[in-house]
Order: sequence, then C-alpha cells, then structure tokens
Amino acid sequence: MFQDNPLLAQLKQQIQEKLPKKEGTIKATERGFGFLESDDKKKSIFIPPAQMKKVMHGDKVVALIRTENEKEQAEPDQLIEQSITRFIGRIQMFKKRLQVMPDHPSLKNAIKAKTRKGVNPETLKEGDWVVAELTQHPLKGDQGFQCDITHKITDSDDKIAPWWVTLAQNDLPNSEPEGIEHWEIKDDADLVRIDMTTTPFVTIDGESTKDMDDALYIKKLENGSFELTIAIADPTAYITPDDSMDKVARERGYTIYLPGRNIPMLPRDLSDELCSLIEGQERPALCCTVLVDANGNIQEDSINFFAATIKSHARLAYDHVSDFLETGSCDKWQPNDTIAQVVTELYEFAQVRTTWRETHAVIFPDRPDYRFELSEDNDVIAIHADMRRTANKLVEEAMVTANICAGKTLRAAFNMGVFNSHAGIKSDKLKDVVEIVNQLDGVEFTEEQIATLEGFSELRRLLGKQPTSYLDARIRKFQTYSETGNEPLPHYAMGLDIYATWTSPIRKYSDMINHRMLKAHILGKEPVQRPDDIVGEELAISRRFHRMAERNVSDWLYCRTLASEVEKETKYTAEIFDINRAGMRVRLIENGAAAFIPGSLIVDNKERIECNADQGIISIDKHETFKLGDQLHVVLAEVKEDTRNMVAKPLQAFPAPETEEAPVVENEDATTNATTSADA
Repeated sequence: MFQDNPLLAQLKQQIQEKLPKKEGTIKATERGFGFLESDDKKKSIFIPPAQMKKVMHGDKVVALIRTENEKEQAEPDQLIEQSITRFIGRIQMFKKRLQVMPDHPSLKNAIKAKTRKGVNPETLKEGDWVVAELTQHPLKGDQGFQCDITHKITDSDDKIAPWWVTLAQNDLPNSEPEGIEHWEIKDDADLVRIDMTTTPFVTIDGESTKDMDDALYIKKLENGSFELTIAIADPTAYITPDDSMDKVARERGYTIYLPGRNIPMLPRDLSDELCSLIEGQERPALCCTVLVDANGNIQEDSINFFAATIKSHARLAYDHVSDFLETGSCDKWQPNDTIAQVVTELYEFAQVRTTWRETHAVIFPDRPDYRFELSEDNDVIAIHADMRRTANKLVEEAMVTANICAGKTLRAAFNMGVFNSHAGIKSDKLKDVVEIVNQLDGVEFTEEQIATLEGFSELRRLLGKQPTSYLDARIRKFQTYSETGNEPLPHYAMGLDIYATWTSPIRKYSDMINHRMLKAHILGKEPVQRPDDIVGEELAISRRFHRMAERNVSDWLYCRTLASEVEKETKYTAEIFDINRAGMRVRLIENGAAAFIPGSLIVDNKERIECNADQGIISIDKHETFKLGDQLHVVLAEVKEDTRNMVAKPLQAFPAPETEEAPVVENEDATTNATTSADA
C-alpha cells in the first residue's frame, strides 16, 4: 500500500512541505463541506467533504493549501485548538454499538462512544441525553473521533429535558445548594440592630414569589418630600466570608431563573424561609433611609444605612396593588388605612422619581415580559405577555434609588465596592454615531459631547422621543456592554454617575459583598471582605451562562409549542431586531419568540434584494423596504425542533417590477416605419 512504501511516503512529505500553509477556524456546512476562515474573517477557503471528516466545526487548525484549476482548497493538517472537549448529545445505536450525536447545529456526524466507570451501558437507550468528552481526534494521530460518556442526563422522552439538558450544556447546577441543620446569626458583636418591627413595611412581589428580599416603608413630609426606608433581607447575618456556603454562593454567582423554575444561589431554607421577608415574621435586615424632595432629587446628606430587625406587615402582589392604584379598588385585595397610605405614598414617590429620571437620566422603554405557564407535566399551557404595571414601576424606582444610595456611600467610604457600570459609546464608534444622529433636523452632537455622561444621556433621551426605534436600534450596536467591577465608575446606560446593587443578596453574590462593606461603613471598621480584581469578571461569566440557559430553554419551549402553527399558517406581528447579510431576525410580539427570515423567503431572486447590516436596512429592487425596528406580519415557515430554531416568512408579497415600456419615439418617420412593420 501507499503508506507502506517509504519512497512514496517521503515524496508525499516533500510535496506537503512545499505547499503553503494557513491558519484558521473550521466552519462546517449542512451539506458536508466546509471552509477555513481566517481570524479576521476576510477570507474563506473551501474544504471538501472528505477532508471535513478530520475536523469539527470550530476547530482551530493549520491547513495545507492546494490549488486546482486556479481554485484553492484547504486540507487540515495540524490541530491548534479543538473546539469541543465536553459536549451534550443523544445516544444512537449503530450495529448495537454506542454512538453519540452531538446536540449542536454544526456537528452532523455521530461519534463512536464508550462509557466511563459509573455509567452502565445497559441503561442507555436510543435518544437518551448524555454528557460526553472527546477523547480522540484525527488530527492528533488517532484513527477517528471517539468520546467517553461521563454520565446520563435524562431519558429521551422526559418532558423536563429542556431544563436538565440546558443546565448541563452550560455546566450549571440543577439543584439548590445543600443546607445545614441549624443556621446561626454570626453578626459582628458591635453591630446593633434597631427594632423596627412596628414600622408598617410592605413587600410587593409576584403572587408565587417565595424569596422576598425587599420591603418598603415611606412617609410623606409636610414640605412634599418623601422619607423612604428600604429594608433588604440579610443573608450575611448567617454567612461569613470564611464559610463554605460563601464559596458556593460565589461559584454560583446568581440564582438561576428559567421558565417555570429557579435554582437558588443559597439553600431554600435560607432564601425562601429564614431570610425571606415573610409577612408577620421578624427578620434581620440591612436598611437605608433617604429623603427625596418633591422634585425627585435625592438628598445625599440624608442617606443613612443601618442594621435592623423588621417585620413585614403586608405581603402584597403586583397585580393587586396595580389594580388598587390604577382604578381605586381591587376585588381580590382591600388594604387597611395604614397599608393604603403606604402604598399611595410609594406611588407618589415613584412618580416624582420617574419624572426626575426622564429629565436628568435615562429610562428604558416599556417592553413586555414573556412568561410561560406550565402544567404539572411541564407542558406549555400558555405564553403570557406581561407589561410592567404601576406596582412594578413603583418597586423599580425604590430599588434604583436604593442602589444609587449604596453606590454613593461605598464610593465615599471606601472608593470600592461591587459597582455596575456602562461606558456608553465605544470610543472608535463616536464619529459614526455623530454622523448618524446629526441627520435629524436641528441636532448637532459632537464626539466630545456624547463621550460624557450628560451628553450620552441627552442622546438616549432624544432617541427615545423618535417616532420609530430605527435610530435607537442602530446606535445600540455601537454601545459598550454593561460591566461589573470594583471601581466606582458611571453607568451611562442608566444615565447615573454611580450604581451599586445591594437589594438582592439572596439572589446575587455581588450584593452579599456590598452588604458586608455597608456593615463596615455602619460600624466604622475595615470591611471583613473587599471585592478582589476578578470577582466582577467571574460574575459576568456566570451572568452570561445564566442568560444563555434562559434563552435556550425558552427557544426549546417555543419550538415545542409553536411547531403546530406552521400548518395552520397563524399570522403574527413581528418586530425586526437584527439585520445581517443573509436576512433578518424578528421577535413575535404576541409571544416573544425569535425567528429568522432568510432573504430567499422575502424574494426568490437574490439579485433583487440587498441586506445591509451596517445601515440596518433591507432593500428590494433598490428601494428601502425594511429597517431595524419595523413591524411586519409573518407566518412560521419551519420550526426546527432539533436545533430549536424557527424560520418565518413575511405575508407581504414583493412581485418583480414590470418590464419598462419602450420609449416613445419622437421622430415621425421612425414612428410610421415602426407602425408599418408591426402591421406587416
């Protein structure tokens, strides 16, 4: 054979050594071939199907470049970095041998598999979900791809698979931390808790909420100012930085919220019981009192943090409070005079603070929160679009005020804490933004202006007043991402000079750190814990994986629920939120599902359509037809349950333009001749 002939093998080696080499990333296609894409994504070289069997989508490789008929082809030769090691897949049986089909849209081939110790192959059935690790790779000199099954996730027909599989994909826990038998309060001996059990605090949450972490009390003064007191659950009373539970909380970062269920950061006997501000139960709390004047200004010199023991006097629900405030009554809830006064004055406070933020800062536009209603068997009963009502906005204003107070206090006391920040427009995109926004009549922003907090806030307020969201959607692409870190930096996206959250310590580890620092401020001592340089990065990574998990479960449930709507041709209203060179991504207003509309389903002739991602515009026959933020009517064309993607198509038709009429010829003789020829 060729491989056994040393002379031929040497010749082959010499030829390969003379071939040019290029480094890049493998991009697979559904049709078996692929491309070697350069790091700058400016060049792609074709990889034939036979060579694609040696690599996986996402592998970083060095490839030999061969030229045939003036066309380049890449031949993967050396593996720099393999794209996957650990992956999720489904069992396939081939001639009674185990294989795993990766649960990845770009990995189309099953991988030979064997089980590791602790996994009984007899218990694995076709379609079961498993976690596997890649153990062999052809570019490492192995014969082919092979993996080890490390553990089984769930059965093929388990309706709870979307949750368990998604959590496993993102390497997230699927259960609460294990608690302890007896929790003890471990406060600093010098920390004095003020008895506020007679103060009529109220909690306002969803009807099913168990981890109630904030309670509010307010008193309107004769001069029109408001004295607001925010009481926050205090898990740091039970957990010190040295406790093993603190390490667990830091590793988790946040409570995981998925459709229909959550996995708490702390044990439920803490989050739902000992720390939850349950009506009628005394609880340790960290509190802040602040004066807000009649114009919505926070009086900085009035900010006062202290420890207390509180008792919630009323467990209220968002919808009940909203009904009461919006209509003056609620059939399901009638407050006594004291609670009615607290709720009414909280509403008045929220109105003046909202007005202040609309004028001096930034308020995000109202959008619905989409909520899955599930049966006990984890079937989707309904998808609800919940708008933020009066009570939701009331609580939001109180929490924003509380977090501003914490930010200012931590900055003044320590110049350190866990702060949420946002840097506004990317520095290299300032010129682009100015060119875009200054096209509006009477607008003259400068780069220097929108680089400041005040200028950026003014820009955001201007965009919010536009008749469409097109400019807003375009400019959002030039903004930086929000960050979490230990430096007191401004939050441009909110229009605030400082922001540090402390209002959800049973759900967010960053808030536990800030609680400890605020307690040190109260005591006038050094903090028992300061945020290190990497905690912000750790929390950002946790948050990203949590959001991916939430989105993935939602996509799975959407596909499971809406698959039957394809044949029904159900009409939806969709809003365009992204445009790329292949088409546009839209969100269905009725239920929040995301779908892709490829250019081929808008018009069947690709020469007629141009998708301009930079401008956020799709043109048909040289005419602007769709823009970011536009709404259109669509039907679902395809629901891909295996990849959890949906394809839609617009109901609006775009017929090809009629052929232009022949021009009228003004020359009389020519006209006569043409007519005579036609008659003939």
